[in-house]
Amino acid sequence: MATIFSGGSVSLFPFHTNKGTSSFATKAPTLHLKKPFSVKSVASLGTEASVSPAVQTFWKWLQEEGVITAKTPVKASVVPEGLGLVALKDISRNDVILQVPKRLWINPDAVASSEIGRVCSKLTPWLSVMLFLIRERSREDSVWKHYFGILPQETDSTIYWSEEELQELQGTQLLNTTLSVKEYVKNECLKLEKEIILPNKKLFPSPVTLDDFFWAFGILRSRAFSRLRNENLVVIPLADLINHSARVTTDDHAYEVKGPAGLFSWDYLFSLRSPLSVKAGEQVYIQYDLNKSNAELALDYGFIEPNADRYAYTLTLGISESDPFFDDKVDVAESNGFSQTAYFDIFYNRPLPEGMLPYLRLVALGGTDAFLLESLFRDSIWGHLEVPMSRDNEELVCKAVRDACKSALAGYHTTIEQDRKLKEANLESRLAIAVGIREGEKLILQQIDEIFEQKELELDQLEYYQERRLKDLGLCGESGDVLGDLAKYF
Repeated sequence: MATIFSGGSVSLFPFHTNKGTSSFATKAPTLHLKKPFSVKSVASLGTEASVSPAVQTFWKWLQEEGVITAKTPVKASVVPEGLGLVALKDISRNDVILQVPKRLWINPDAVASSEIGRVCSKLTPWLSVMLFLIRERSREDSVWKHYFGILPQETDSTIYWSEEELQELQGTQLLNTTLSVKEYVKNECLKLEKEIILPNKKLFPSPVTLDDFFWAFGILRSRAFSRLRNENLVVIPLADLINHSARVTTDDHAYEVKGPAGLFSWDYLFSLRSPLSVKAGEQVYIQYDLNKSNAELALDYGFIEPNADRYAYTLTLGISESDPFFDDKVDVAESNGFSQTAYFDIFYNRPLPEGMLPYLRLVALGGTDAFLLESLFRDSIWGHLEVPMSRDNEELVCKAVRDACKSALAGYHTTIEQDRKLKEANLESRLAIAVGIREGEKLILQQIDEIFEQKELELDQLEYYQERRLKDLGLCGESGDVLGDLAKYF
């Protein structure tokens, strides 16, 4: 029967996403400090007391590099999220608010052209850029010295939570995902130390700690832009100061790569546009990713949205190797775009994912229903599984799912009602994340349980394969009664 693991993850990064693509290619930027500065003013930069000397030095560096000019319509400022970009004048929708030349980007090309490019040539992009970030931060002569000066040591991403803070995620999928990611990063970094850092001490003269690795990992996790032309992993100084807002309901065309286009333009430019109209003195926002769940937002950036549309839960379904029809079922699954194990992301108040019910029925298939696994039906079996196969099969599916939901709900140390009561208080940011994640997962588990409870109540009213087949042959009436002498055989 199906195995449904409550600890399955919404995003399997850095192993694979549910679609098998690299997760580092899907991250947008943010800056959410663990302890934001207090907001004092939005006066012109240079005289404003609310920004730190490091930010002022960073801004001066950008001016010297020609990134900030008199025409730049935004400035760095202290905002509720920490640091952000505030409009110096009214900005219209789709107005360009900043452009950063490629020579200041941090990406695999920057690694390849650096002193460590040779020893990093066989590493995956994210590992090579991590090493580059760590090394450049330790160098006094780094081009990005002033940029590193404004970066936080950590965010509220769950990879930085203490053991006590992680206990608040008890029972959640996010806890298992976080622990898996941390273990993966630790193992990868230990290999880097052994194979790259220690054999090349001239290139890495400063000691590299596990904290350094997690700092670099968090920077990439939260700041790497995606969907850029020919770029899969790129950090853009200045552009990563822009914060996320749920008010922005599109993530299209907020940023792009331009050039080299003009006669005197020899460099590519990262161009960032405002997706909304903004008044002078207001913060400019973008949408990081409309498709991310709250668990992914918490893992990547260290925040969640109150929007229930972000609630998600992943059911992990598997065909047991002890199943007597294992090979046939795996063959059917693979022929229809699945495999021995399948992950189904379920979002709150949305229909069940496409393919989930046929897959469940395939896993539960057995007994007299197993004839569908014969080669004669191989091309048509998935169509048969799109609708109820038999009462026994449908009942088994419902029971397995409902049992899994009840088991998962029992793993939390609070109820939905307790979580909602907690949310009425002014919670510390990490506890607020944990409470929101717990509540969201439990609401979806209840939703799944209710869906399959309703299916159980309808078992006697459903039309199964046998009735459909007899109707096709003209041997069954519209009411479902078997015609003539055949009735005695059913």
